[in-house]
Amino acid sequence: MSFDTLPPPPPLSQLCEAEPVALFLDFDGTLIEIASGPDAIDVPDNLPDRFDILAARLEGRLALVSGRGLDNIHRHIGALTIARAGSHGADRVLADGSVLGERAQPLMPQVIEALADLAEEYGALLERKAHGAALHYRSNPESGEAIGVAAAAIASENGLVVKRGKCVAELVRPGADKGGAVAAFMVVAPFAGSTPIFIGDDVTDEDGFIAAEKLGGFGIAVGERASQNARYHLPLVKDVHAWLNL
Repeated sequence: MSFDTLPPPPPLSQLCEAEPVALFLDFDGTLIEIASGPDAIDVPDNLPDRFDILAARLEGRLALVSGRGLDNIHRHIGALTIARAGSHGADRVLADGSVLGERAQPLMPQVIEALADLAEEYGALLERKAHGAALHYRSNPESGEAIGVAAAAIASENGLVVKRGKCVAELVRPGADKGGAVAAFMVVAPFAGSTPIFIGDDVTDEDGFIAAEKLGGFGIAVGERASQNARYHLPLVKDVHAWLNL
């Protein structure tokens, strides 16, 4: 559904008055502006403290769910004391730091080598992650189709899957998706029994929207990308912050 046909969500305070709410938040393009590269982001001041305040309002039912690795998020914003899932939801940690489920496995060396060759061929940026690897081609968007085809071939040869986003193609292990992270969190305290709301801006967030809907909640799409699975829409990152009172 096109972004301009989706209404804005009801106020968060109103939703919380009606029933227990759990929030699952994407990072890039949702809480921070998209940048020219993964390390060029501008992170708002005191973001971990703001998360803690929001989590307290929700009695702990807050999780960050990002395509970035958890180590990368820590490097950019510091230690977090909320639940979080990195690597598209494959690496899941509860607020107390305990691991939820099995630890995600890193990609095989031959996959990293093949992606490095692909990055060099098309002038893309290779981002190595603890549990995946991504090719960013924002500086050369015309190469997106060719990179996507080549990345899909590498994935097929190695039993992996490709996640596509805004000028990025990432290889991950099967089952690494944001919907799986939502489902995993929603069966444990303090999330169990609440209504899940997933907020995100990119294609990979659709899995989160679908999971939230299946569990009685809904998704909120951010930005101008059309969404087939969100119920509501917020135009800009600043509107997400305002809605969250973050």
